[in-house]
Amino acid sequence: MFSLLLRNLFFTILQPGIVAGLIPFFILDKNLDDLIRLPVRIHEKTGLFLFISGLIVMLICIFNFAVKGRGTLSPADPTKKLVLEGLYRYSRNPMYVGVMMILIGESVYTGSFSLLVYSLVILAAFHLFIVFREEPRLQRDFGEEYTEYSQKVRRWI
Repeated sequence: MFSLLLRNLFFTILQPGIVAGLIPFFILDKNLDDLIRLPVRIHEKTGLFLFISGLIVMLICIFNFAVKGRGTLSPADPTKKLVLEGLYRYSRNPMYVGVMMILIGESVYTGSFSLLVYSLVILAAFHLFIVFREEPRLQRDFGEEYTEYSQKVRRWI
């Protein structure tokens, strides 16, 4: 279990950490002091709400992947069991939804058009990856169980 925890931590830093953390930091190219101001304006509150909500969604999904699926969020170390519980009852891809909420929250909070464009590019990349790579793999790995699941639960929300 400790090994699984370490692998999940590694892949969380590597994948969503880079996509929703490091790259947006470089896109913003601003001093962080400029982004943290008081009083907080309404768009900043909205962005912060989206960011925190997305982070919670993502962390819940990573936890479920480890505990219920006995794997990680990475395609290099996938789950051994199909996760059908929790947020996966409502979306086949809630972790991607969580990452998108983080990115949109960052875009709204900072008011960055460049970050918004990046977020839309990431959404398109996620969609293409899911449709052409992830769903076929899940179909191969889990067969009829995945077929039934995909007929009951939407891809996104």
